[in-house]
Amino acid sequence: MTTNSFQDKIEKNVTLLIVLTILVVAVGGLVEIVPLFFQRSTTEPVAGLTPYSALRLEGRDIYIREGCYNCHSQMIRPFRAETERYGHYSVAGEYVYDHPFQWGSKRTGPDLARVGGRYSDEWHVLHLTQPRDVVPESNMPGYPWLARNRIDETRTAAKMRGLRRVGVPYTDEQIAAAAEEVKGRTEMDALVAYLQGMGTAIRTVR
Repeated sequence: MTTNSFQDKIEKNVTLLIVLTILVVAVGGLVEIVPLFFQRSTTEPVAGLTPYSALRLEGRDIYIREGCYNCHSQMIRPFRAETERYGHYSVAGEYVYDHPFQWGSKRTGPDLARVGGRYSDEWHVLHLTQPRDVVPESNMPGYPWLARNRIDETRTAAKMRGLRRVGVPYTDEQIAAAAEEVKGRTEMDALVAYLQGMGTAIRTVR
């Protein structure tokens, strides 16, 4: 059988074409993805990285619930234009405790991967309540209800136990103390705590 006749056979047989396409994509994916699971740089946390505290964990859930990831990425690419604006490029070891990660690619607003510690808690509260009070050109909506809503402390420990089952190293003591840590705190407190910890495991001189 010549090459041309074999190619003709594939092109004329839709089922065979689909099967071979899936096979090629599967093999290519395995070759590229599987080795990453055996590289320490992609599976080991960076130095100084710790699991989210109970309050920050609740804040992360609020971040996801309110759809913040729709406008803000959390992945700085290793290009000069990005590192000069945002800071050190993102590395895989920063995200090993994220389930799911919040990398994203949409930047209606700025990337938030290194926002932790750049602004005060008060600034974040003002910005989340009425963004244009601190950033006049912002098109971000306000989230004033976060300051009124209280965290449901009865659910936090269960979230931490669930994350422990997928590899996040929460201790029994941390889980036992979770409810007390978030009791009486607002969703605004939690979201600000989450933002303030973002990207702080890797610091760079700017």
